[in-house]
Amino acid sequence: MKSDRYQRRFYRDWRAAKDLRSAFIMAKETDLQVLTDKKLDEEFVKEQVRRYRWDIEDYIDRDRRFLVALKPINVEIDAPLIVKAMSEAAKIANVGPMASVAGAVAEFLGRDLLKKGYKNVIIENGGDIFLKSSRPRVVGIYSGKSKLWRDLGIKIKPKDTPIGICTSSGTLGHSLNFGSADSVVILSKNTLLADCVATATCNRINSKADLEGALSFARSVRGVSGVVLIFKNNLVSWGKIELTR
Repeated sequence: MKSDRYQRRFYRDWRAAKDLRSAFIMAKETDLQVLTDKKLDEEFVKEQVRRYRWDIEDYIDRDRRFLVALKPINVEIDAPLIVKAMSEAAKIANVGPMASVAGAVAEFLGRDLLKKGYKNVIIENGGDIFLKSSRPRVVGIYSGKSKLWRDLGIKIKPKDTPIGICTSSGTLGHSLNFGSADSVVILSKNTLLADCVATATCNRINSKADLEGALSFARSVRGVSGVVLIFKNNLVSWGKIELTR
């Protein structure tokens, strides 16, 4: 759904959750790190990943607009649940439905694991995260080579989980983006919405002067609970954000 070329997720080495078990799951372009409080049923996870990928890819075969659209589109009434959820999130943020694909897989899989009895679940999918935790966690923010924001993170409290934490960048990564922000981080109970709003917000930032308008947009979206925007040496934030180093 993006590139077949593997890109090492170097940021996964930075902030280890030593009380959780870590596993890595790959299926085509899907590259997940899954952290849980007990041994992961990897076959179940792989089966669910294949299922969600099949649902999305099969729908793209039916309607290629779902893959290439940069604006919201309506989907068929019998579309798979994950496809419908992606479409709805895209409509709220006014972006194409594939802007939510990483967040969609993370959230659907995360909720599958919670239903199987896991109490602590963190799923990271290309910088987009679904998180449910019984203890405080720190999610690191990577914003490129700037030393000013090195080791910066967001503290997440258990009462605020499950939560989606999604990042978009105009200077890092391989996803399509029309902005120049180093890092846009969006928090929401809906990981798909966080993913779409991160993209839509990043698209609005090409200079320091754009930060105020981009922040105003992100905070206006119902369901967004926190925002962090980084452009070079400038950082602005809003909402339930506790920054830490």
